[in-house]
Amino acid sequence: MPTIRVSAVVLRDDRGAVLTVRKRGSTRFMLPGGKPDAGESAAQTAVREVREELSVHLEPSALQPIGVFRAAAANEPGFDVESAVFEHPPVSVSQPAAEIEELRWQLLDEPYPTDLAPLLVEHVLPILSGKRPRPEHPPQLLQGCVQLPQPVGKPQIL
Repeated sequence: MPTIRVSAVVLRDDRGAVLTVRKRGSTRFMLPGGKPDAGESAAQTAVREVREELSVHLEPSALQPIGVFRAAAANEPGFDVESAVFEHPPVSVSQPAAEIEELRWQLLDEPYPTDLAPLLVEHVLPILSGKRPRPEHPPQLLQGCVQLPQPVGKPQIL
């Protein structure tokens, strides 16, 4: 199956809830993030995408890798998504920007809504809630240097 490669960031509020976003024209909530520009590392992509989507400036050195995960793409039938996922210490997020239509906070101890992206449900939320162990990380991801190749095809929305 063709794969879309992205970077994403876990942002939490003071209750520990995880920020999810819904992009304009889509129905699924996912982590903020997106596709790399040419030559960007996974960490650089994560920082840039959060700045564009949420008008929030992250500290690159504060990113902590969670892992690289693969799941069915939320909004592109027939595609998988492979995401380098990082966590950043809490920051203030007040409103969406760019292509983000809606923000929603997901508490880890509450049932998951049916409109969450597969990557969140299958990998990220179970790890954050302690229901699944964190994976081992390749050294390149720990350094924030994983180069994600350009995606196959040009899907419109992640």
